[in-house]
Amino acid sequence: MQLYNKLSASERAQLIDEAGEDRLTISFYQYYKIEHPQKLRDHLFIEWNKLDVLGRTYVSNEGINAQISVPAAKLIALKAQLDSISFLKDCRLNVAVEHNNKSFLKLTIKVRDKIVADGLNDKTFDVTNKGVHLNAEEFNKMLANPNTVCVDMRNHYESEIGHFEKAITPDVDTFRDSLDIIEADLNNHKEDKNLLMYCTGGIRCEKASAYFKHKGFKNVFQLEGGIIEYTRQVKALQLENKFIGKNFVFDHRLSERITEDVIANCHQCGAPCDTHVNCANEACHLLFIQCEKCAEKMENCCSIKCQEITHLPYEAQKELRKGIPNSNKIFKKGRSEVLKYKKQ
Repeated sequence: MQLYNKLSASERAQLIDEAGEDRLTISFYQYYKIEHPQKLRDHLFIEWNKLDVLGRTYVSNEGINAQISVPAAKLIALKAQLDSISFLKDCRLNVAVEHNNKSFLKLTIKVRDKIVADGLNDKTFDVTNKGVHLNAEEFNKMLANPNTVCVDMRNHYESEIGHFEKAITPDVDTFRDSLDIIEADLNNHKEDKNLLMYCTGGIRCEKASAYFKHKGFKNVFQLEGGIIEYTRQVKALQLENKFIGKNFVFDHRLSERITEDVIANCHQCGAPCDTHVNCANEACHLLFIQCEKCAEKMENCCSIKCQEITHLPYEAQKELRKGIPNSNKIFKKGRSEVLKYKKQ
């Protein structure tokens, strides 16, 4: 019985090309008390592997958080499979704004302590006492209210390339970092202001809204389905789009364009640019914004040092990587002194 991915990314990419099928990139989440997350994890892997589902999913005692892709022809089968699980029946599926058949190249399902690394002690507050969910039209009206404070619950590298008009965008590396900053900044307005939050697909706001209500905020609202669902509703209902720029996503695409506005700059030369890349030096892998000219000049690297390393023989590069875990805990996204045009 296969319970783990057995193909490399390149092998999977070749199979996708040979299949010639369009794939849909989808995300969904559900907070729910899962008694046996490992059992659910194994069940999902078996069923999704049959449907050629790829992607990254976390399962924990508190619920599930999934970012996946599936052949478009198998979407109905996937929906039926999810509906067969009681707490996932009729779960909202956020379909990506822009499609790429290779948004994911592996199926990875992991059991984690949390489905989002929020650093919170859930036993100290009622996580089900959430804020009011707003659709796109309601969100626009609330955003226009002068008594509203709109806060982006994402990290600095996400909001840098796109955000809602007039939104506060905390310069933070993690979701947990933003919670205390927001509470401190709005401490004198817990009762007289509308706290309006949004994130990529809604999952961070689910926990944040309950946390802020626990902290004494009286009027807490959140964008249901996040930026992804907002964009879909804006197009379907021909509403005014209040989001500018790109929406950062956590797959091989790295972003999807919402409007033609370019609100960020190349981190190496300062030219207008909103294209995220990872440094070509595998021992660095720094996430940063790089324009086409700098990409050509620097050979897709973040620094001259990394560029020189990529010219070394593969075995020499491999030797340099020994003992250095390729982890976000080591390689901070968009934080490096070599990036001259990135706010530090």
